[in-house]
Amino acid sequence: MTTPTISGQELPAALRITPDDEVRRVRLIQMKRVATTMLVVVALIFVAARVFEARYPWLGFVRAFAEAAMVGGIADWFAVTALFRHPLGIPIPHTAIVPSRKDRIGTALGNFVQRNFLTREVVAEKLAAMRLGERAAEWLSRPENSRRLARAAAHGLSGAANVMRDEDIQSLVDRGIVARLRRMQAAPLAAKAFELLTADGRHQALLDDALRLAARFLDENETMIRERIKQESPWWVPGAVESRLGDKIVTGVEKTLVAVAADPSHPLRKRYDEAVDRFVANLRENPDTIARTEQIKLDLLNHPGVAEFSREVWSDVKERIASYAERLADEAEQEPDQLERWLSGLGQKVLQDPVLATKVNGWIVELVTYSVEQAREEVARLIASTVAAWDADATSRKIELQIGRDLQFIRINGTIVGGLVGLLLYSIGLLL
Repeated sequence: MTTPTISGQELPAALRITPDDEVRRVRLIQMKRVATTMLVVVALIFVAARVFEARYPWLGFVRAFAEAAMVGGIADWFAVTALFRHPLGIPIPHTAIVPSRKDRIGTALGNFVQRNFLTREVVAEKLAAMRLGERAAEWLSRPENSRRLARAAAHGLSGAANVMRDEDIQSLVDRGIVARLRRMQAAPLAAKAFELLTADGRHQALLDDALRLAARFLDENETMIRERIKQESPWWVPGAVESRLGDKIVTGVEKTLVAVAADPSHPLRKRYDEAVDRFVANLRENPDTIARTEQIKLDLLNHPGVAEFSREVWSDVKERIASYAERLADEAEQEPDQLERWLSGLGQKVLQDPVLATKVNGWIVELVTYSVEQAREEVARLIASTVAAWDADATSRKIELQIGRDLQFIRINGTIVGGLVGLLLYSIGLLL
């Protein structure tokens, strides 16, 4: 079956004649025949009544009815025909309205849709009534649906990961992450990190951990320290003195560690605070410190290990995604996966919590209405441009197939109503 064309160009899908359109065409032809037959019948009745009216005066009523029916039927035939083509092929002004004003109709249709259907109020009201959040949660809470969604997500990610080349990912990392890190000053970020670390005395907790580690190290390595003292002492120092010196050193260090750990206001803690504050100030204000920090950052980013690390991370992620997709594809594996359980649990949680369900519905309404508001003008332009690109004659035929049968009833009603009005006027004339 060939695709319909006009002037050698393929028709858009919206203008092609479908099997349903063929049924409509047959029904339209039938209704046209009924309306035309009725018009011919009243015309014959008019002629017969006019001929025999002198002999049978009561035929005046029939003649008046038929005469007005002809006028009404012809007028409505002209009106209906003028919508789609020139009546009798005569280019009468303001006829063939659909083909000649197709572009204006498309623009008007786009504006009508934009102003009456794509408004925030209309969309929000419809979405709120649909309660899409609860429907999605109910669908998601069913194990078979959560499994289907998990599989689709895994297959999609796996396919995307396999399509992407490692070189492209490395280039993306270089452009998107490494390049941004190069432009970003490291010293202010480090200063802010240290400020967060020192807030509420958190750095003192780190000092406490360091003191405990030092005390443990001292306790576990006391013998090694004493041996080291003996090795470093001159040969002429007596052994008793070396032992006594070792005791003093170990005991002194232990007492200092205990004292600093037990006293929050110990001078060593104050010097520690001052050193941290001074370091943070240098990161913010000292040009030499800032320059050294930047150089350290650049040396780190330029190190080959950074690029190698990103490649290893991507390879590991791709491998894990592929393995996960293969595991989900195994039909014999019936045990719910962690992602499936999470999706199903998320749906159940929304259904069990009315407040959360209301929030989810609100989020969906807000997201969709925002998207509609951003796209409503584009939709109107799309409708206008699409209709403008259609062939005028094909558009006219397509529209006539959709509504033409109903329009034939206008001709039929016009013939009947016109006849009744003519009969009424004739009767009033006789009474007067």
